[in-house]
Amino acid sequence: MSGRLEGRVAFITGAARGQGRAHAVRMAQEGADIIAVDIADKLPSCVPYDPATLEDLEETVRLVEATNRRIRASVVDTRDFEGLCKAVDDGVAEYGRLDIIVANAGIAAPQAWNHITPESFRDVMEINVTGTWNTVMAGAHKIIEGGRGGSIILISSAAGKKMQPFMVHYTASKHAVTGLARAFAAELGKHSIRVNSVHPGPVNTPMGSGDMAAAVGKVMESNPQLSHVLTPFLPDWVAEPEEIADAVCWLASDESRKITAAQIPVDQGSTQY
Repeated sequence: MSGRLEGRVAFITGAARGQGRAHAVRMAQEGADIIAVDIADKLPSCVPYDPATLEDLEETVRLVEATNRRIRASVVDTRDFEGLCKAVDDGVAEYGRLDIIVANAGIAAPQAWNHITPESFRDVMEINVTGTWNTVMAGAHKIIEGGRGGSIILISSAAGKKMQPFMVHYTASKHAVTGLARAFAAELGKHSIRVNSVHPGPVNTPMGSGDMAAAVGKVMESNPQLSHVLTPFLPDWVAEPEEIADAVCWLASDESRKITAAQIPVDQGSTQY
C-alpha cells in the first residue's frame, strides 16, 4: 500500500459487489475511509441479472475493514435523494470530511429498440442519470465545505463514448453521465474539485454475468451485423473490476490533480474506431 488516499473519505454508490466493491476496497487499501450505499434489493423487471443483496454489502464491509480502514454502509436507492443525503451527512459527521465521490450505481437492460417500453426507458434513465445526479448533489457541498478540493468520478461506459447496440436507453443514459461529468467539472472547478468520467467496456461482474450475456446474445439475433461494434484491440475482451478500480483510484488521487472534464476509457480500445 502506498497510502495515496491516506486520511481521505470516499462516498461510493453501488458498493455491495462488482465494480463498487472493488472501488471501496482499492481506496481503503490506499488509506481512505468509506461511506458506502447500495440498493441491495429488487431491480426493475427489464434487468436480466440478480440484484445485490444485504449479504453482499456486508461482505464489502468485511473486506474494507480487513484493510484496517473504516466503513459506514447503508441500504439506499440512488433515486432516493434524501436517503443519499442522510448517508453522506451521517458519514461526514463520523469521519469529519468528504473528499471523493464515486457515482458507480447503474443498471443495464439488453432490449431491441422496438421492445423498450416507456417503463423500462424511465427506469434506466432514473437510475443511471437521476441517480448519478443525486449522488453528486448529495456530496459535493460537503467537499466544498472542507475547503481542500476533491475528486468526483462518474462511472459511464463504453456506451457513453461510442454506443451499445440493443440498449438505446442505456446508451442514452451513459452519454448523459458523460455530459454530467463535463458540466459539473466546469462549475465545481473553482472549488478545486475535479470531475471525470470512466468508461469501462465489458467487466466481469454480475452485470456481465451469464444471464446478461445470454440476454445480449438473444437480442443480437435481431441484427447480427452489430455484434462487433465494440470489438477490443487487446486480446482480453473482459476486464476485472479491480482493473477499473485502479483507474478510479488514480483519478481520486493527487497523481491526476490536473485532470478534469476527461473521459477515461478502460475498454481495451473498443471505442477507438
